[in-house]
Amino acid sequence: MLALTFPEFVAVWNAARQGQSTPDHLNRMARWLEARWRAGDRQLLLMAFRNSGKSTLAALFAAWLLRLHPDLRLLVLAADLALAQKMVRNTKRVIERHPATRGLKPARPDQWAADRFTIRRPSELRDPSMLARGVSANLTGSRADAVICDDVEVPNTCDTPVKRADLRARLAEIDYVLSPGGLQLYIGTPHTYYSIYADQPRAELEEAAPFLAGFRRLKIPLIDGDGRSAWPERFTDGAIARIRRQTGPAKFSSQMQLEPVAASQCRLDPDRLRAYDGELDYRESGGRPVLSLGGAVLVSGVCWWDPAFGAGSGPVGGDGSVIAAVFGAADGRSFLHRIQWLNRAEGAAAEADEATRQCRLVARLAGDLLLPAVAVETNGLGRFLPGVLRKVLAGEGIAAAVVEHASHVPKDRRILEAFDARLAAGSLFAHRSVFASPLIGEMREWRPGQGGSRGGGHDDGLDAVAGALSLEPVRLGAVHRPAGRPDWRGGTTHMAATGFEP
Repeated sequence: MLALTFPEFVAVWNAARQGQSTPDHLNRMARWLEARWRAGDRQLLLMAFRNSGKSTLAALFAAWLLRLHPDLRLLVLAADLALAQKMVRNTKRVIERHPATRGLKPARPDQWAADRFTIRRPSELRDPSMLARGVSANLTGSRADAVICDDVEVPNTCDTPVKRADLRARLAEIDYVLSPGGLQLYIGTPHTYYSIYADQPRAELEEAAPFLAGFRRLKIPLIDGDGRSAWPERFTDGAIARIRRQTGPAKFSSQMQLEPVAASQCRLDPDRLRAYDGELDYRESGGRPVLSLGGAVLVSGVCWWDPAFGAGSGPVGGDGSVIAAVFGAADGRSFLHRIQWLNRAEGAAAEADEATRQCRLVARLAGDLLLPAVAVETNGLGRFLPGVLRKVLAGEGIAAAVVEHASHVPKDRRILEAFDARLAAGSLFAHRSVFASPLIGEMREWRPGQGGSRGGGHDDGLDAVAGALSLEPVRLGAVHRPAGRPDWRGGTTHMAATGFEP
């Protein structure tokens, strides 16, 4: 087959193997990549909205480059090895099936592995034609003529200052791997205001220049300056509205528009909470237990306890021991029905120790609200509390499970992810009693990076509510109601420990 331009190479693949034409935005990427390659530009950044097909296009680009220059050595770096291997697999599939590259597949199976392969090439080289590595891997001894950094920036590599510094240090190692004049191609979307893809230096980091200063850039947001979709066949106006509603303004701006919002601009507006006055209504219909709230039939109920001992939060100082109860309706609405600061509350026997006293308050709330389970954050002092709580629940005859949950995601991120989309969509409702709690003040004063007692503002209530909102719901099923206590669940309780991961 005669030499193909890269857009032609992509078109042949899509038409012959995928049975589809190439979308305009992918044609634009293909033209740009070939133009930059032929012009001798070797430092490139391709940014495009999520699910745009940019990683698939990069795999085709790798195959095209190997067809043009069989002696090239390509290294794929990604946030983890599994993601890097995915691009290697895609490139192998193209080489096997594309009419222009079939002759490149080696005869020996050992040269066609999951994380590396070596095509038929003129030279005998130590390094494979394409190699997959996670960004945290040791690259000492490796050599490459092209390094493709595919989604090296993801939440797990950039959600704390330490991780961001480590990512930059790891990527700096590319200079020791890349041959003189070699290609560096970054592909991704920003996941933090302090992104490696930022086009302006961040003064607060004392940057003199952006991390990728000097790189040629192509940036394709989902919605252009005239309000048009970059891929109207797949991302219609309705689909875009749905994504914006489900992800929230901050994430939509970052992942779809490629413009991360500075943390200092993120606010939680309590005026977006939708108030209600109703109480839980338990009934049995057709022999099945039904729990409703304001006419909405509830399908899930979660309770999160972020424990602390001491004076409590608010003006008196100290961390708050907070429990939050959230119910979910089938239509996607979430109801923050109760929030309580336990180390500022009265109740339980005066002679009881503090741990038992708080566990009795948690048990009372779980029993009153017919909650199927209580999740206890076990970071820090919460390690021994689940056992105490189980004993108290059993002693009081309350059939609620206790789920131990350790949080591994930075607090600011999990608060924003839990609240942002729901507030923007108007799907987060709060009982009238919530508006008399410290939570409203926490929402008004919340500043990412400045929460907690050391930052001058409290976020204990926000953290507890975020925990409840982020849990996998406990769904209804069908079992016999325990004697003496109405059970609206109707099924086996299940609580998934998500670790707040997206």
